[in-house]
Amino acid sequence: MVKAKHAKNVVAGIVNILATFNNTQVSITDAHGNLIGWSTAGRVGFKGSRKSTAYAAQQVAQDAARQAMAHGMKEVEIRVKGPGSGRESAIRAIQAVGLEISAIKDVTPVPHNGCRPRKKRRV
Repeated sequence: MVKAKHAKNVVAGIVNILATFNNTQVSITDAHGNLIGWSTAGRVGFKGSRKSTAYAAQQVAQDAARQAMAHGMKEVEIRVKGPGSGRESAIRAIQAVGLEISAIKDVTPVPHNGCRPRKKRRV
């Protein structure tokens, strides 16, 4: 059963940016972790290798930020995860849209020598 969408009036929230080598995902939640808006490079209209560009990340961040602002969001904390090319441009796009950034955290998981990494590419 689909829950009806209603206007949540949320002033502060958290922006989670996942920047992989192939894609960029931005999800915006309130302080409790309830989802308010999300976007990915594929949802914005990019396909294939264009999804991994910094420009795609910028568009994704703008789309997600506009969704959040429609719910009344003004202040955000940014959490960035991953090694992708869209990290910086996504943060700048969120700032340019008009959301006030209170903090920026890097939450990329770092192994304490856990699993063996994948083999190095020979190009």
